[in-house]
Amino acid sequence: MKVHLFSLLTLCLVSGASLTAVEVADRPNIILIMSDDIGWTDIGCYGSEIRTPNLDRLAENGLRYTQFYNSARCCPTRASLLTGLHPHQTGIGHMTGDRGNYGYSGDLNQNCVTIAEVLKTIGYSTYMSGKWHVTPHPRDLNYSDHNWPLQRGFDRFWGTILGAGSFYDPSTLAEGNNLIVPESEDFYYTREISKKAVQYVDEHDGETPFFLYVAYTAPHWPMQAPEQDIEPYYGMYDEGWEVLRERRIEGLKRLGIWKDEWPIPPPDHKAGDWDSTEYQDLHARTMEVYAAMVTIMDEGIGQIVDAVKRKGDLENTLIFYLQDNGACAEQLRLSWREGKQYTTPPAREPLGPNEYTLDLFPTHHRDGQPIRYTFPAKVGDPYSYLGYLPGWANAGNAPFRMYKHWVHEGGITSPLIVHWPAGIEMRGEFREQPTQLMDIMATCVEVTGAEYPTEYKGHTIHPLAGLSLKPTFEDAELERSALYWEHEGNRAIRVGDWKLVSNALVGDAPQVHDNDEILPLEHWELFNLGEDRAESNNLAMEYPERVTLMSNLWLEWARTHHVLPKPPRKIYNR
Repeated sequence: MKVHLFSLLTLCLVSGASLTAVEVADRPNIILIMSDDIGWTDIGCYGSEIRTPNLDRLAENGLRYTQFYNSARCCPTRASLLTGLHPHQTGIGHMTGDRGNYGYSGDLNQNCVTIAEVLKTIGYSTYMSGKWHVTPHPRDLNYSDHNWPLQRGFDRFWGTILGAGSFYDPSTLAEGNNLIVPESEDFYYTREISKKAVQYVDEHDGETPFFLYVAYTAPHWPMQAPEQDIEPYYGMYDEGWEVLRERRIEGLKRLGIWKDEWPIPPPDHKAGDWDSTEYQDLHARTMEVYAAMVTIMDEGIGQIVDAVKRKGDLENTLIFYLQDNGACAEQLRLSWREGKQYTTPPAREPLGPNEYTLDLFPTHHRDGQPIRYTFPAKVGDPYSYLGYLPGWANAGNAPFRMYKHWVHEGGITSPLIVHWPAGIEMRGEFREQPTQLMDIMATCVEVTGAEYPTEYKGHTIHPLAGLSLKPTFEDAELERSALYWEHEGNRAIRVGDWKLVSNALVGDAPQVHDNDEILPLEHWELFNLGEDRAESNNLAMEYPERVTLMSNLWLEWARTHHVLPKPPRKIYNR
């Protein structure tokens, strides 16, 4: 990496520090890659049959973390990842709608800084490609870009502000601060995210290090992919999700990630029985498309790594790969599962070159042809808008319980791959230390020598909530007292191997989780994850004192981190 004298002087002026050429030259490039709505076992190096050779290669030459946690949902995870804070501290305690109080304003607040903002103070070039989703998305042309990436520390941005949409015509597609439309007839969003990331690497001048945030929407619904990419997976899922779940568990054991002595719970009741499922061929097709979406993403990751290699910078580039939540058991608003009568509308006039797609659930593709939300449909093409069933999500999270939204292990456990040849001597090893999203910011601060601010642009900044992962590169333990979660009333705390977790729903009835209160014993589940990683054996009644102690710790955290008070449940847009 070239370091010019002018750049060094500029860095000194910006940071107020005395820097030597060696210190600046040793600072790594950082690439932070995140995928969307994908299960723990949905990539090859975590037990999957889905082809992910590039991620597998990064894992083989880096580290794999087996107890890394996210925040159970897209917006809170992104807010926490970008800032090193708990999501409620940033205003993104739920999603991007304003619910009337500090922790749930739905807009990244000014009491936090992003990784890009911090690294810019020491001269990093900062780039982003992909999904933002930490500010309200534009619903018309009178939008505010006050919290778009360029206003939160990024030099260049290409991607979407909203969290989901068609892969052939993404909602809220933008470059910089301007809405745009797809540029070519063969546009496919995942590939375009990768191309833009490669472009940023290719065009980087090399005079300073760079931070690149690549936020894929794959494989979030709708299940869409080009047919030639689906073809290698034809027939692979015809035996159903129970068989797939068993194969994934065997894959984890074969890799050494899963211990034989850990009990495995039965498949989740929400998954359903494959043998009694209608439209088996079409449901198998949705999983084929899903697998293709993951492989296309992996190909793009390989292209980004190759671009760094061409620059001669791979040795000193720190690469993270992680996932925003567990696999998704959501049913689409207009899906066949809700029993609603949906009539496909007639064709209409195509959209013009300056007509932007802003709707999460569009009725028509850009060419004017209607979009189908029901079976039968050819899943995967630009005119289908379907998800997969919970059975596939249960297999993707195998062998854990629950899904995206929940804070049981199936909702919050993510792969974490860390690759940094210059900074990690041990290769291909696993790390079992419990770690969390906020640790990424703390790691970036330590390895770059940046200073995390107490004040930024006149605003007081919350102290970092995470710990640097750097000690774990040499397999040292992290001195952390507890890990905490809350999302939609689902709450959890982990202290050592002990995890206390509560589900906000009992059957279909919501618990009263909106107030500053101690939950009764019967609302909690207690697990020893050292002996029971999949949360099979509830020990709450056996250790009531531990439940009381840990629930009080959770409540104190919730009171001091803007989790409580929660806004009234009735104004949640679920």
